[in-house]
Amino acid sequence: MKRKHRMPFGAEYRGDGTASFRLWAPRAFSLALRLGEKELPMRRAEEGWFEILTEAQAGSRYHFRIDGQHHVPDPASRFQPRGVHGDSELVDPDAFTWEDENWQGRSWNEAVVYELHVGSFSPEGTYAGLENRLDHLSELGVSAIELMPLASFPGERNWGYDGVLPYAPACCYGRPADLKHLVQTAHKKNLMVFLDVVYNHFGPEGNYLHLYAPQFFSDRYRTPWGQAINFDGPGCRTVRDYYIHNALYWLEEYHFDGLRLDAVHAIRDSSKPDILTELAQGVHQRFTGKREIHLILENDNNASRYLGARHEHKPALYTAQWNDDIHHALHVLIAGERDGYYVDYAPDPTRHLGRCLAEGFSFQGESSPLRQGRPRGEPSRELPPTCFVSFLQNHDQIGNRALGERIVRLADPRAIRTALTILLLAPAPPLIFMGEEFGATTPFLFFCDFGAELAGKVTEGRRAEFARFEQFRSPAGAARIPDPNDIDTFLASKLDWNSLPDEPHCRWLDFYKELLRCRREAINPQLADIVPGQSEYEPLAAGAVRVRWALSHGRKLELLANVSAVSVPLSEKPQGHLLYREPAEEAGRSELPPFSAAWFLNS
Repeated sequence: MKRKHRMPFGAEYRGDGTASFRLWAPRAFSLALRLGEKELPMRRAEEGWFEILTEAQAGSRYHFRIDGQHHVPDPASRFQPRGVHGDSELVDPDAFTWEDENWQGRSWNEAVVYELHVGSFSPEGTYAGLENRLDHLSELGVSAIELMPLASFPGERNWGYDGVLPYAPACCYGRPADLKHLVQTAHKKNLMVFLDVVYNHFGPEGNYLHLYAPQFFSDRYRTPWGQAINFDGPGCRTVRDYYIHNALYWLEEYHFDGLRLDAVHAIRDSSKPDILTELAQGVHQRFTGKREIHLILENDNNASRYLGARHEHKPALYTAQWNDDIHHALHVLIAGERDGYYVDYAPDPTRHLGRCLAEGFSFQGESSPLRQGRPRGEPSRELPPTCFVSFLQNHDQIGNRALGERIVRLADPRAIRTALTILLLAPAPPLIFMGEEFGATTPFLFFCDFGAELAGKVTEGRRAEFARFEQFRSPAGAARIPDPNDIDTFLASKLDWNSLPDEPHCRWLDFYKELLRCRREAINPQLADIVPGQSEYEPLAAGAVRVRWALSHGRKLELLANVSAVSVPLSEKPQGHLLYREPAEEAGRSELPPFSAAWFLNS
């Protein structure tokens, strides 16, 4: 089976020894295609387009020459074998034969997501290295792997959020066929594969669009990472199509099962419909009725209007959103940190935790002290809990720390086990960050590989970012922060797979497997019966909470949890069949022991 997404731009190999090339360059006066040793003038078409149809073979290298002086890669390049500053490669998508034509995806009610960085997940740091570890993930009990961004970035190592060529998977991990083989193998093992995509900015090095298509960027808006993308100004139609086709490209040509859209709160768009709506509508129009596709947001605005069911439990626009609220509340409770963005949760983390479990977001329009009292969020109580992805760790919450510490370095193991018993069994789909399942102690640090001029600024900026913390204010303290451009920073972030047989890592792995088995057998069958808008929560004491989810036919799913170090008396005993208890020892139902959680099903 062949899979190819047709785009109105870029290079398309036609299978007959020819290829078409199209580039939108409204600022350019002239444009030429450099194909191997030949330089061919391109015809000017309407509205800033240049195009040519010429003899070409798959595998040929090419670039564009702007106004006789600037040599630039194809912004819709399918592959950059020598990085973002080198030539693009003409790729024939039909050269790969797919063998997963019967794959229809999996229901979101089965979702347990495993986030990973391809370069640091395995010793090889490649798609093939990840493929060799798929059995580990399948046996763990996850249903989906989520790859951090793959769009080509400068250098040999990067988190992926500095990508500048969104259609070209980074060459340091392998070739396009290797990525397709990874996706196909995952499907054979009944694993979905999601991709993290960045549609809010381009990285700071290797983006040449400003030379010939400045209309890609907005002069009205800014992001924390540079120029905003122009989704609502003059010329925005081509820009919008560029990103809509990118989403369709990954889902069709690479057969991904879903996308996670990074930091969409940094996308500014006053259009009706806005780009998030138009993109989601385009995806659903293309794939509805064909296979399961899941679109997931990261959105600090807690904009619940993008979530919710359309019909037959299918999402109207987006399937779910990462729920930072629940992470922050739990982190305050078990790690005790209260500065930075934790300040919003520090006064009453138990209430925030309970509200997240019962209603999705904790901030649903309330004022945020962190945001100078501005309101944050929209009502989410009426949404099903499957709209909210929960996590105790992810790449941001670990990697944005100065020293990249994981939660096992910061909290009591008993508190961590209690938090996991809450999150991995709660109706909201959980996300696990790579290595978390075996209690990895290796850090996940911020790393990159920029050119010399930018590298120094990144190192200085990283240290300045943490100067507000007392332990990093002095020169000696600042020197403790690893240099993001040092290769040792990247190597230190690689998972240590040799530690798996050792204590306590093997014990952590068994614990995760046990919880995910219970989720699969006892929790997942109840998810379709949850009645939105009827869940309730009750803080019992500092760190202790009771949550009840209403199910159809009068049934209830109930959680009693205590992440504190003191017992909490219960005025109302739990009812129903015990599904799971942590710790496993039987205890009376008149009190909630320290660091404990119990799940009940009242039928």
